[in-house]
Amino acid sequence: MSSHSHYLAIDLGAESGRVMLGTLWEGRLTLEELHRFANGAVVINGTRRWDLLHLYAQIVEGLKKAGALNLPIRSLSTDSWGVDYVLTKKSEPFLAAPYQYRDERTDGSYERLGEVTREEIFAATGVQFMTINTLCQLHTDLLERPEMLKFADQFLLIGDTINHLLGGDPVAEASLASTTQLYNPAHHDWARSLIARLGLPEAIFPKIVPSGTVIGTLSGELQAETGLRTVKVVASCSHDTGAAIAAVPASSEEGWAYLSSGTWSLLGVESPVPILTEEARQLNFTNEVGYGGTIRLLKNITGLWILQECMRFWRESGQNHTYTDLVNFSLEAPPLTSLINPADPRFLRSGGTTASGGMPARIAEYCRETAQPAPESVGAIARCILESLSLLYRKTLGELEQLTGKPINRLHIVGGGTRNDLLNQCAASATGRRVIAGPIEATAAGNILIQALACGSVSSLTEAREIVARSFPQNTYEPQETSVWESAYKRFISLA
Repeated sequence: MSSHSHYLAIDLGAESGRVMLGTLWEGRLTLEELHRFANGAVVINGTRRWDLLHLYAQIVEGLKKAGALNLPIRSLSTDSWGVDYVLTKKSEPFLAAPYQYRDERTDGSYERLGEVTREEIFAATGVQFMTINTLCQLHTDLLERPEMLKFADQFLLIGDTINHLLGGDPVAEASLASTTQLYNPAHHDWARSLIARLGLPEAIFPKIVPSGTVIGTLSGELQAETGLRTVKVVASCSHDTGAAIAAVPASSEEGWAYLSSGTWSLLGVESPVPILTEEARQLNFTNEVGYGGTIRLLKNITGLWILQECMRFWRESGQNHTYTDLVNFSLEAPPLTSLINPADPRFLRSGGTTASGGMPARIAEYCRETAQPAPESVGAIARCILESLSLLYRKTLGELEQLTGKPINRLHIVGGGTRNDLLNQCAASATGRRVIAGPIEATAAGNILIQALACGSVSSLTEAREIVARSFPQNTYEPQETSVWESAYKRFISLA
């Protein structure tokens, strides 16, 4: 790596998106945010949808800024959240505004599958049961708008859709496909027998490609509009968590777990093979694909979403608190007073309107139901959420050790949640394990390094992780007050 090489990562999250420039030089990676834009569900006709035209227009603005730099950019790639999709027809980019996974149309989905059992689904896919899954969404389409499935040529997940609109082939990248609960991680293909059993049209399922596949070049139309020259379009890890885990600065030694901390908390380990046992199903773990065909054995936990919904309620009530404010308020509140189970279904959906009391009212309701004092101040509510999340991390790590038979002695936290020092310290104290936090921009870093692997600038995932370790700071947190947290964990388990 004697010369600079440049790449673009289009990183789409549930709250915002970014176009990031990544530069590799002398074994280090630097990142520069070229363009950031808001994202979020649009409520229309009683449904929650993604505004894909807005996202596309903002991405093009970011590409224009990249073109203005006049750099020899080698490739670009998009990553996004999982499970959501568009239906396409020939040259039509999408037939309807895509549903957001939190839309209530899929409530009770598994009860509507007829003779298809949970055991059958897990044996075929190894994916955690959540009604947000693509399986539930497509089956709801089959029941409620079958004409759409009959008319469509195929469906594409969000990150793959953007890659296609930019000039790539219309394909399903493996890491993103593996979030659908319609992908077989043992056969590296769609779970075709399950798809047939569900009555879904097999013709709409696109070709699957491995992470790090070159799928085309930037379209001539966009080259003219943005000023970018011929740029490869790469399907890196189109799933944001897959990209983030590729950038975990861990050594090749065993004994570590990862936590991608953001709107969701995705906590797991890397495994060479999927774990499809009945115990894994009962514990509701998921087997998703990582770079190189590795398996991300993990659990999706409702993460900072709960705090984000509280912040939305407070903002609409006239209280504009920053994350830094919330940490400071939390430190003023007494510790481990009230606990919630973040996995309770009431915390999955939107907190609703200010008139209903929002997410803070749901937390208070939970605490009253479980004979605990309801937190009243902003700091007490925030502290309740962060401490409860940390205790759920401990429970999940114990389940991972149970499933793999291997001890976990350290936890790597990556993503935006690493900015929250209190959460990081709570995670160390609650789990009794060393926590290494960073990098913040793991998703963009992983996206870019997988592109570099595809373009031949990086030789292996091990080298990519060494680059991350050299390029970005990490903070270490050791467990504190372990006896106090042990007592709190016993209380938490009685709730969960």
